[in-house]
Amino acid sequence: MSTAPTTRRRLPLPSFSVQIILGLALGVALGAVARAIGPAAGDEANWLTTTLATIGSSFVSLLKAVVVPLIFTAIIASIANLRTVSNAARLAGQTLLWFAVTAAISVAIGIGLGLLFRPGSNTAVSTADAAEAGASASWLDFLQGLIPGNFLGLQASTSVEQVGGSPLAETALSFNVLQVLVVALAIGIAALKTGEKAEPFLALNRSFLAIVQKVLWWIIRLAPIGTLGLIGNAVATYGWDSLSSLAWFAVAVYVGLALVLFVVYPVLLRVHGLNPLAYFRGAWPAIQLAFVSRSSVGTMPVTEQVTVKNLGVPQEYASFAVPLGSTTKMDGCASIYPAISAIFVAQIFGIDLSITDYLLIAFVSVVGSAATAGLTGAVVMLTLTLSTLGLPLAGVGLLLAIDPILDMGRTAVNVAGQALVPTIVAKREGILDIDRYRSASAEGLLADEPATVAA
Repeated sequence: MSTAPTTRRRLPLPSFSVQIILGLALGVALGAVARAIGPAAGDEANWLTTTLATIGSSFVSLLKAVVVPLIFTAIIASIANLRTVSNAARLAGQTLLWFAVTAAISVAIGIGLGLLFRPGSNTAVSTADAAEAGASASWLDFLQGLIPGNFLGLQASTSVEQVGGSPLAETALSFNVLQVLVVALAIGIAALKTGEKAEPFLALNRSFLAIVQKVLWWIIRLAPIGTLGLIGNAVATYGWDSLSSLAWFAVAVYVGLALVLFVVYPVLLRVHGLNPLAYFRGAWPAIQLAFVSRSSVGTMPVTEQVTVKNLGVPQEYASFAVPLGSTTKMDGCASIYPAISAIFVAQIFGIDLSITDYLLIAFVSVVGSAATAGLTGAVVMLTLTLSTLGLPLAGVGLLLAIDPILDMGRTAVNVAGQALVPTIVAKREGILDIDRYRSASAEGLLADEPATVAA
């Protein structure tokens, strides 16, 4: 007599979006508890803050570990797939055009709010608090950053610390994402030019991409836990006390971010016949993760998934546009923030800006945003803007105290724009899956296996 095997029923989990929200709420609560506990002996972080920081940094490290192979394989595969699309060059041109259009609108809002709020005239800090920024950038740095130093865009930095009275040198390795993008574009185009002899390489690349996407999917499922650690550490470490001296400046920045995210983007969607609510339902998991992780590059894998699975952008196009946007499309860090900050620095140092200066701010924001790729985000972009205008770079030091708090909102807007532009371009070119877009939901992100680039 045989008995039928019993099936163990799994408890249904909340939707992905709800999991993120729960992670946010629990992270804020634990962060507040950690902040109330206070520092441990020697002003070191207490055990709860250390635990939250470890959880958050580990999750971001996992995301970043996937970024390089994902960009490399996805760009090559997307170029190979676009060879059968007659309007491939037009898609690339439209993408860059709309990157520039949204950046121009964002920087115009930033300049307007800077003149309206006058944050440099309504602040508790003074020029005596100014200090040189730890990172800076110039147009020469930007141009040199486009040239790969090696095949993987690998960079090494060495720091020396005193341990027990003896110097200890530590070498850290990092990737310049923009250089990886350049290498992948070159190899993808070369493979197309090579023809039939490159087919085995392209087949291997497609297989490798499928494996990377499988690993990526495992990491994405950890996002609610990572969110808990990231937001908890932010609350425990920074709190909101540091906002008091620069409150008017912070308000101006967040008003600008809100106008772009909740007014400009919805208007652009409406103009193209798309429902803004459907867009936010689909893109919200990536926007949420960007807010807490403060990393456009770290969020890029999730951004690509929501763009394809929730918003209906073809994988072949999204795998090109989203990585490109993650390194060059930053309406928060490279448009709104530098505009308001440059006006703040000019006002606090008593420097009058001319019409030409405002035009230079717009030019740097639209053209120079790629200078932030692989570097330290908005600080580098801000120093590039100030140096172009001839403003004191020491003014950057005035803003560093609240930069982490502002960076959360900036990165959320960055990622929202990185998902928006491919959606608009796909709609304009008639390749957007309208049914998928209209039914967009955060739940769809974890409904099944990730889509892979078609052969």
